[in-house]
Amino acid sequence: MSDPIVILTEEPLGADDRVNIAKLLDGGDAPLIVLVPSNTERHLLVDFLENLSLLDIAKAFRELTAQHPDPELERAEASETLAASLAALAGLGGGVTGEIVDGGAVAALVAKVRAVDAAQAVVITRPHAIADTFHTDWANKAQDQLGLPVLHLYAGSGFIGDS
Repeated sequence: MSDPIVILTEEPLGADDRVNIAKLLDGGDAPLIVLVPSNTERHLLVDFLENLSLLDIAKAFRELTAQHPDPELERAEASETLAASLAALAGLGGGVTGEIVDGGAVAALVAKVRAVDAAQAVVITRPHAIADTFHTDWANKAQDQLGLPVLHLYAGSGFIGDS
């Protein structure tokens, strides 16, 4: 059996993501481990600027005035994301497992990669204009800590982020 591949995602994975991961496996039997953070720890100002840069002005101001999310609600959403992601990747590689991680998403990815001696790490997110531009996204942070390439894919597409 091949070395595991650890996947960190903030979005429910779907059919397009399955195709991307299947290509990455290239018919191999590597086990897949999916991590979903219970809290994405987004920064209010960065989110505001990101929404403005995407010309989503209504969303920018709506999120600026929104209340802090309920931790129980966030965990329930993470659970739904994990279930959808596991279903989307079912049958690939040497099996698919997953877990919801608390605390920092990047720290959880780094810890899991080291714990299972993974050969690869993959980060799947929606585009984040500010973080991607300034290389402060999860993939870049993880790559800096791990010292190995981290593939950054945009959820639901074949686009590769710059990590």
